Amino acid sequence: MQRKIIVVTAAYGHERIQALGGQAGVLPFIADAGADGVEIRRELFDADTLNALPALADLIESHQLLACYSAPEPLCLPDGTLNPLLPALLAEARTLNALWLKVSLGHFQHKTVLETLRTWLADSGMALVVENDQTDCGQLAPMQRFKAACRVMNLPVTLTFDMANWLWVGESPEEAARHLAPAVSYIHVKAAVAHHFHYRAVPPDQAEERWAELLNQLPADVPRGIEFPLEGRDLTAVTRRYVDLLREE
Repeated sequence: MQRKIIVVTAAYGHERIQALGGQAGVLPFIADAGADGVEIRRELFDADTLNALPALADLIESHQLLACYSAPEPLCLPDGTLNPLLPALLAEARTLNALWLKVSLGHFQHKTVLETLRTWLADSGMALVVENDQTDCGQLAPMQRFKAACRVMNLPVTLTFDMANWLWVGESPEEAARHLAPAVSYIHVKAAVAHHFHYRAVPPDQAEERWAELLNQLPADVPRGIEFPLEGRDLTAVTRRYVDLLREE
């Protein structure tokens, strides 16, 4: 069974998405490139499109794509409590017929909040994945604590492993993979190169070999998301190139 490839809409860039009339405008490129699904980003919505999620869900289905939903929200607030927006975000993901909702970890402190999260997930019927972001909360130690707490609580929450975000927080992606790989259910594929005292995301075939080697440390059978820039005149061809590459790697 071939692995599933998901294309993150943000890979096309905010300006291109706006010019195409929103995230629905990139669905033909993704479908025609042979990808399995699309990751819809909440931060790219305006109020009107957020109110039209059922229509977007129908359009995604008409292109025979799976949907994932990403929200720029933390699981836990600075005081350690659960983000009260989560039930609404889970409902939005359900409206999209998404496979899962993806959020960042935030300020997770203690496993006691996970019982409430269990209830919210059960009520929504949605899966949740938690990603390492580019803040201190996305460092390896807090991600490990969260992974261990989910295991102790037998909570069905898994991790999104963003391959390059570790560099933004001063961590080794390879070390993170060694500790977190068993809990990873989705991979955000991107490489990063130094740029103006920071990093910028690039396609993995435009970077050093470490990125291909890192992929080999992660589960081979989980979906891979294209989150690096997809640019060019023929966006279908560009997308297809990387869909095929990530299926083969």
